[in-house]
Amino acid sequence: MAAQSSQGIQTLLEAEKDAAKIVQNARTYRVQRLKEARTEAIKEIEALKARKNAEFQSFEAEHAGSSDQSVALVEAETESKLITIKEAFENKKPLVMEKLFAAVTNVQPKIHKNFRAA
Repeated sequence: MAAQSSQGIQTLLEAEKDAAKIVQNARTYRVQRLKEARTEAIKEIEALKARKNAEFQSFEAEHAGSSDQSVALVEAETESKLITIKEAFENKKPLVMEKLFAAVTNVQPKIHKNFRAA
């Protein structure tokens, strides 16, 4: 009977070793798959970055010309407004000077309403 129980224990030990090997193989497989997935994700991210960067470069190249056109348009508009302002200044200058001289030369002294005779 002792030999039979010894053989049963031996069989259990071998089964335990086999199970440990299977678990170890599963762990290494899982670690290997995680590494592969990580490298694959990094490759996909790099490809996405490259594609988005190329899209941005093309977008920037498209809209760079319109910026120059906008600047030229704003400068032309500014020049036309400056000309209008200068013309208005020249047209109204004599009238303003006349009113200013009239206000300075025709002074009418008045006693201030808060003045108290002492």
